[in-house]
Amino acid sequence: MSHATPLEEVLMLALKLPPGERLRLVERVVASVEHEITRGMPSTQILAEHWGQALNRLLDALDLSDWEALEINDPVEWVKALRRQGL
Repeated sequence: MSHATPLEEVLMLALKLPPGERLRLVERVVASVEHEITRGMPSTQILAEHWGQALNRLLDALDLSDWEALEINDPVEWVKALRRQGL
């Protein structure tokens, strides 16, 4: 007889959920942790930036000029050509 910890029991149940429900569960858990973290902060402090906004800002800051110089019109055909070349 196995004595699983509460965390292990919850994890076993969570892994049985369909993907969409698992995603919603993760979002709720993360939101609850974020709420607990920010609850202790002074009200004058700016709330944490949403991860999606941070990702967009990062993508906008990347130098993609090398990729643009490749002039790839069809990425699927480009990958197929690379595979034919053995790269």
